[in-house]
Amino acid sequence: MGFFKSLKGDLPDKVGGSTSYNESSSSPSSDIRKHPYSQASEETFAPPPGPPPSHREQFAPPAGPPPSHREEYAPPSGPPPSHRDPAPGTPSSHREEYAPPPGPPPSHQQKGDVPAYHDWTVIPDTALLPPPPSLGHQASSVSNANRSDADRAHDWCRVNPLYPPRLPNNAEYSSVKNGDLRLITPREFKGSLTMMSSGAWKGRTRAASTDSCLLSNLPLYFAEMDSPLRTETTKTIYFEVKIVSFGGGGGTDASSLALGFCALPYPIWRMPGWERGSLAVHSDDGRRYVNDTWGGKDFTSPIKVGQTVGIGMTFSIPNSPPAYDATPTGSSAVVGVFFTRDGRKDGGWDLHEELDATNDLGVDGLEGNFDLYGAVGIFGGAEFEVSFNSRDWLWQPR
Repeated sequence: MGFFKSLKGDLPDKVGGSTSYNESSSSPSSDIRKHPYSQASEETFAPPPGPPPSHREQFAPPAGPPPSHREEYAPPSGPPPSHRDPAPGTPSSHREEYAPPPGPPPSHQQKGDVPAYHDWTVIPDTALLPPPPSLGHQASSVSNANRSDADRAHDWCRVNPLYPPRLPNNAEYSSVKNGDLRLITPREFKGSLTMMSSGAWKGRTRAASTDSCLLSNLPLYFAEMDSPLRTETTKTIYFEVKIVSFGGGGGTDASSLALGFCALPYPIWRMPGWERGSLAVHSDDGRRYVNDTWGGKDFTSPIKVGQTVGIGMTFSIPNSPPAYDATPTGSSAVVGVFFTRDGRKDGGWDLHEELDATNDLGVDGLEGNFDLYGAVGIFGGAEFEVSFNSRDWLWQPR
């Protein structure tokens, strides 16, 4: 005990305090206030001047907006790329390809703006439309007439319009029905023509004969009597020609024959099919000519010596007849042309097929509203036989 006491009493000397200890001082608080280090202790633990470090200026937020709001991140000026004008040289397919379509969106369209439903079941049958046009030629691949004859024929047709149809008498109409017809030879015809029997004729031309057209003395088709719009029945006209020889016997002469139909008047120094109101098939190139002053259209093979060929036209009632108050005309009839070779059909065409706007001259005079005559054209030396009588035909109507 004494050891600890002396240690306790010696403590102030060791720390620089007084060597005497006042036993009577029993108040701890008074001792602390009188302690030589009490003032220093209070000053040591006092708060430092100024704001705490977390509130000092060096920790204040930087001036200006935060980085995410600074100008360097602002959108570029001007419209977006899809709305800018294309750069020079940009292909047209890449320009404004993303532009919105014109007009309001579908949800904002007015009811009247919506296109009406198209019923595809009412589309007309294309089978009722005329067939497409056949391609014509500028000239024949075999033989061609001279230009002066063609120009003279064109001038002649311009000043000589087609004759109006006439009403035949009973004798004339009976002769046509029985095939009792004759051939009329023009002055250009250089040769001979003889009758073999009723409605059957044999002709011969000399070598180097010029173009000529032989016509039947009466029409095979009378528009006033035979139009299907008047009779309500189909009318067919037809005749045949046999080629006996070409070349005038020598075989060195260019020759050809054509068979067809013509409306009058017709320039008889021209082959049928070359001028207005006529059609024909030509033997040398096998082409068909319909009011065609050029080179015709491909149709069949050339006609050879010894073959019998025929040509016919059929006039029938149209699928859609005219209105009740319309005036019946032959132009509304359906007209087909057919060709036979040695008793069998060898092709045909629709007269009202689509025409070539450049070369075709139309089908005037051939639609059933004018009288039509049988026509045989010839040039060069040839021998031939013509039959209008059905008893002599190789092809028989069914």
